[in-house]
Amino acid sequence: MNLLRTKSIEQSMADADEPGRKLKRSLSTWDLMIMGVAVAVGAGIFSVGAKAAANFSGPAVTVSFAIAAVTCALAIMCYAEFATAIPVAGSAYVFTYATMGELLAWIIGWNLILELFTAAAVIAKYWGIYLSKVFALMGADVPPALSLGGVDLYWGAFLIVAVFTVLLVLGTKLSARVGNVFTLIKIAVVLFVIVVGFTYVKFENYAPFIPAAEPTGAGTADVLKQSFFGFLTGAAPAQYGTLGIFAGAALVFFAFIGFDVVATSAEEVKNPQKTLPRGIFGGLAVVTLLYILVSLALTGMVSYTDLAQAENPTLTTAFEAVGDTSAAKVIAFGSLVGLTTVIMVLLMGLSRVVLAMSRDGLLPRALSKTSEKRSTPVRLQVICGAAVAVVAGLTNVDLLEEMINIGTLSAFVMVSLGILVLRKKRPDLKPAFRVPFGKVLPVVSAVLCLYLMTNLAVETWIFFAVWLVIGIIIYFSYGQRHSRLNERFTEAKEAVNGPAEGASPKADADKTADDEDEFSRA
Repeated sequence: MNLLRTKSIEQSMADADEPGRKLKRSLSTWDLMIMGVAVAVGAGIFSVGAKAAANFSGPAVTVSFAIAAVTCALAIMCYAEFATAIPVAGSAYVFTYATMGELLAWIIGWNLILELFTAAAVIAKYWGIYLSKVFALMGADVPPALSLGGVDLYWGAFLIVAVFTVLLVLGTKLSARVGNVFTLIKIAVVLFVIVVGFTYVKFENYAPFIPAAEPTGAGTADVLKQSFFGFLTGAAPAQYGTLGIFAGAALVFFAFIGFDVVATSAEEVKNPQKTLPRGIFGGLAVVTLLYILVSLALTGMVSYTDLAQAENPTLTTAFEAVGDTSAAKVIAFGSLVGLTTVIMVLLMGLSRVVLAMSRDGLLPRALSKTSEKRSTPVRLQVICGAAVAVVAGLTNVDLLEEMINIGTLSAFVMVSLGILVLRKKRPDLKPAFRVPFGKVLPVVSAVLCLYLMTNLAVETWIFFAVWLVIGIIIYFSYGQRHSRLNERFTEAKEAVNGPAEGASPKADADKTADDEDEFSRA
């Protein structure tokens, strides 16, 4: 059993063309760019920045966004190089399989499922809550949840997930067109909020730009809430200061998770060698500019100390503090529209990662079947949608919000390091995009992502460890035995050796390892 066996790029490309499991190439540069903006610019632009300013960074939340953006840009460069070399569905999972082996590929795929599933469920639940707020602003009292036998049912989550599951089943291009309309609307809303917000800016609110570090108290709860880096170094739970900027960056990184999801659509992109880099980087540039402008308006409107006094600070909190309650309606509408497209892209990304893993046999192969008429994974999309709807509608899934970040960052680390392995193993490849400055930027990307991971809370790492243990159990009990790569190695061995009667265990193991190495290089 060779846990480091790799799947050749040529085999990945061939599997993507397998009849009955193919996806249709229909997305353009514009579609990808809008998709990146669609998944990144959600309600987070109205809430995550406020939380980071209130609890971690103060006015320096702008620097937190810049750090998160640079980290994302470095990692996305690595994604772009991989995606132009291996333009198939699966993103970081496929890239890791081609460079670092099956076990690590499984772990990354499992983490991507964690990221996309949790994000879709959390945001679907928030969508229902924001829908109720919009109704309330219109004078209608529509509760976000219905009580059924003592269980709260968030009906909005079921509604929005069902709508976009149907759209994704009907076709990726159709879904993209609907998403484009919603995305353009929410960009207009964000620009409106920025312009109005800057009319209330007072420059004294930017001082001190980096607030002095403050202790948050003591106790087990605070230890679990503090950053993992602080826990490892023995520092008392604290907020603000220089470390607060990085803690804020780890939190607002949630706002940049969409761009790895865009990479999962590589198999559905027309001319991926040119389209993927342009679409991804264009979307990232737009998103970064919008986030920085929103954070400047937010911290200039009100002092971060006022935001910290609110139980759940958002951009609405800032507008209410300056007496502009009418802006709350625009923000509520913008949040609702913003979340709508995020859910769509996350549902698509989730199904594509599971499709890639099931196509390889690490998950049941039946999940990778695609519709002959529409070239979409109908069965899988429905299963993913149903699972997300149930978790979002019936559980307190928002407690796991930081799990989204740690799943994304772990994938970013592997992709960044994987580029170095790919270049060494396959110097013959000539991807359309190549990360500049040789080995420097991939290494910097991996280090930055790893450091941001350590700035997430201790309890997040505990949940993450539990998730990894569950994943490893599933791999050894199912995935490793049903892996198509494992089957091919076995067939290759038998074709060369025949049934291994009378062979010594050591010789057989050595021969198997040689066969596996040769198969991986094929």
